[in-house]
Amino acid sequence: MNKIIPQKLNKGDKVMVIAPARSLKIIGQDARKIAKQRLESLGLVVEFAPNTTDENCDFMGSTSVEKRVADIHYAFKDKSVKAIMTIIGGANSNQLLPYLDYNLIKNNPKILCGFSDITALQNAILAQTGMVVYYGPHYSSLGMKHGCDYTLDHFINMLITSGKDDIVPSTIWSDDLWFLDQEKREFEANEGYWHIHAGEAEGTIIGGNLCTFNLLLGTKYRPHFCPNTILFIEDTENSSLADFERNLQALIYQPDFGNVKGIVIGRFQKGSKVTKEGLEFILDSKKELKEIPILANVDFGHTSPLLTIPLGGTAVLSTGKLLIDSK
Repeated sequence: MNKIIPQKLNKGDKVMVIAPARSLKIIGQDARKIAKQRLESLGLVVEFAPNTTDENCDFMGSTSVEKRVADIHYAFKDKSVKAIMTIIGGANSNQLLPYLDYNLIKNNPKILCGFSDITALQNAILAQTGMVVYYGPHYSSLGMKHGCDYTLDHFINMLITSGKDDIVPSTIWSDDLWFLDQEKREFEANEGYWHIHAGEAEGTIIGGNLCTFNLLLGTKYRPHFCPNTILFIEDTENSSLADFERNLQALIYQPDFGNVKGIVIGRFQKGSKVTKEGLEFILDSKKELKEIPILANVDFGHTSPLLTIPLGGTAVLSTGKLLIDSK
């Protein structure tokens, strides 16, 4: 399947916000306003899809499958929309996969940006269409008043300017509940990357949230690990070291895992209690990983700040260096 790379954003382009998992109702008015102002400061126009509303939601905090699918199709059909951002994650975007019109999406390529549960939607689109998708901030992520500079800079690098990003670690990071009090934040110094295994690799980026990605195993919605795959994975605070280990092992059992030539692991949340020593222990115990470079504690996942990573794009990984490219 040929790779499709959506066009970069220009001033005046429209960004449409959708809610494939949890709805807009969970997002505070201050975060909505700040996110809108941030995108508008880049010369972009923000619009919400028709069903991304404050209406009453179901037990999952979502609207119906039909409404969520309709909004995705609406955003891809609209020729004036150049990028689609998800409002937030959740737990049920994988419900939508059989109902999507992948030909419509393929024939109307545009930027799709989000993370976490949106992994299921993004990887299904990548697998079915070949369109590069972007594992990056939600619309709500840009509603963070303080500590968003690194996130915004890398969002711009990937989606507006060159589409290339020579990554260096952030100077500070946070795992606080920033949305509860925008003025009371807890930041700490970033210790930098964990160099688990040295080495060099270059190839196609596949991955996202590990436990969500694994929901696609055995389905047509899981992208193949093509020759020279670089696996980017992260998980939530609900994923302990044991959970991460067995989810990773499930990937290793896939018949095409031998094509994975490098692994990049996002920063773990404090609640997961995953340490560098614990991670090294489980990674060193797997013979399939002995000869491939592994870099961890990278700025993506469920802490802030966040990179914008092109799934289906390319990465160059070596000791002390990480370069990503949407091509």
